[in-house]
Amino acid sequence: MPSSRDRLQTFPNKPRVFILSDISNEPDDAESLVRYLLYANQFETEGLVACTSTWMKTKVCPQDMHKILDSYEKVVQNLDAHAHPNDPYPAAKHLKSLVKKGAETYGMSAVSADVLLSEGGQLLLDRIQTPSDRPLWVLCWGGTNVLASVLLEIERTRSASEAVKLRSKLRVYTISDQDDTGVWIRNKFPEIFYICSVHGWCQYGLATWSGISGEHWYGFDEGGPDPTKISKDWIRTHIQIGPLGSGYPEFMFIPEGDTPTFLYLIQNGLGIPECPEYGSWGGRYIRTDASGSGLANGHYSDTADEVVGLDGHKHKSNQATIWRWRDAFQNDFAARMQWTLPADLGNFNHHPIISVNGDQGLKPLFLESEAGSTIQLDASATYDPDPADSIAFKWYQYKDPSATQWSTHHEVGRLEIHPLNPAKSIVKVALPPPDRCCVELISRKAVSKGQLLHLILEVTDSGSPPLTSYRRVLIQTTNKQLVGGGGGADAIGDTMKNVV
Repeated sequence: MPSSRDRLQTFPNKPRVFILSDISNEPDDAESLVRYLLYANQFETEGLVACTSTWMKTKVCPQDMHKILDSYEKVVQNLDAHAHPNDPYPAAKHLKSLVKKGAETYGMSAVSADVLLSEGGQLLLDRIQTPSDRPLWVLCWGGTNVLASVLLEIERTRSASEAVKLRSKLRVYTISDQDDTGVWIRNKFPEIFYICSVHGWCQYGLATWSGISGEHWYGFDEGGPDPTKISKDWIRTHIQIGPLGSGYPEFMFIPEGDTPTFLYLIQNGLGIPECPEYGSWGGRYIRTDASGSGLANGHYSDTADEVVGLDGHKHKSNQATIWRWRDAFQNDFAARMQWTLPADLGNFNHHPIISVNGDQGLKPLFLESEAGSTIQLDASATYDPDPADSIAFKWYQYKDPSATQWSTHHEVGRLEIHPLNPAKSIVKVALPPPDRCCVELISRKAVSKGQLLHLILEVTDSGSPPLTSYRRVLIQTTNKQLVGGGGGADAIGDTMKNVV
């Protein structure tokens, strides 16, 4: 039977997104905006504001956003043919109405009681004040002075309790610091949920987001990432096609340095936006200060994943938290760009729809189970909307999010995964014994609630290009009988033998 739109993925809970972009400082912001529009039916876009940065201090270029949206307008009807009827792509006219100018000045010079809010700042303030039980994701592709000016306005004009409430609605993901307001925001409002790589000024090769495409330019993880699908030839063949693809410029330094901000929010069953430490296409981050003291309690900064690279060797870096997914997210990009071309629904590829234990949602499946026990997971109801495509199942443990320290292989208990049918759609999973997942790391005391273990199901179809969907299973290990402890001590002196 032919493909049907009502068999495609739906997105009942769309993240609210507000983008700040120093578009025109180099080509990468335009590249990221083109890709973002291919996912626009997954989001509720609430602002597209052209801003400044250290690279473009005295002007903003909203006209470049309008040019890309003009191209989007030519293909949105084609894109809708590949969207579930409940989740159409937003009209170009609506998106154009969201394009505003930020302050045409650098950094903190826009952040003062004597400086009026820019039109982009006023729109951001309005969106923060919009009654909603969903947070507002502010994705910062350039400087953050539009956000900083709004935060100052809130502090000046609202009561302390109202200001705290408004700030609690914010979720910020910035591509490092690109002006002097980022540090000001984090120091003055440390409770704001704020994802940002922190490093020396302009040392972007140290940042997590550079894992999107930067290994050649910055020289990290040599031999690990596969560069094939970020090459100019690949981009020319698969991305720079059709009216929207023609708006994707050739990269200057690295392609799409800003894209991780929204890859982080992609609804594919892998990422959980409120949990940066879990990892996603947009990378993995952990709290800078987990003490709860508030010194930087809302700030999430870089952490590392250990990944086997193209060369067959293990690589461990913060950039690996992104490049490990590159093959999948670039295939996804190429498939969506094909959707912009005029053709029948059945001629292009669409994502598998995963069901685990009868649950077809995108949220993680949460299970609580005793250490040493066995659980069974059944994904046999998973299907592909394209009848001609076969699907392949891959189950694996994502160990890095379970660790509290660097040595994941020493700390995290191992799940043993055993397929129960030839397709591997049904598996039996044996949990580690209590001494491997339900004891304190140093004292070795047994605990009743141990490690939260992450099991990932990847389902990839046989289409061209192949597309991958995910489902995360969170397994909370328990140890009700408090067994398996020992071998540690409250103080290191207690482990030392008496010497005469």
